[in-house]
Amino acid sequence: MKLFLDCEFNGFGGPLISLALVDEVGKIFYEVLHCRSPVLWVKQYVMPRLNKEPITLDEFQKKLTIFLKNYDEIHIIADWPEDISLLLNMLIVKPGCHIPIPPLTMELWKLPAIEGFIESELPHNALHDAISLSINYHEWQRRVQAEF
Repeated sequence: MKLFLDCEFNGFGGPLISLALVDEVGKIFYEVLHCRSPVLWVKQYVMPRLNKEPITLDEFQKKLTIFLKNYDEIHIIADWPEDISLLLNMLIVKPGCHIPIPPLTMELWKLPAIEGFIESELPHNALHDAISLSINYHEWQRRVQAEF
């Protein structure tokens, strides 16, 4: 199953604030972690758009485990390398131990500069950005297939 990933984080290379996964049939995972000292840009553009109360890392990982157990295999699609890194870090529970997941592959996909693709309804909100990524990816696939 393809899962479309987007994350918000506290400045370039900073810790995770929110993570969203949207599958091909519209099932979602969206959770928010505490961000105690957001950088100015994040404070202005990300924090007001989270639209969800933060939870602890332990709660986050438990909910992520439950969500990922729904799949026999997972293909993560993201449009930014740091999003993949942040997701992988959330899988780690402690040294030498990660949450159980089905077989996992990843794809870094950049939206081509083509007319007709949609912008996120709420930019800098991981859930809305993941939904937009999913819609645009499927539209791109449809266009590529139509060319053949």
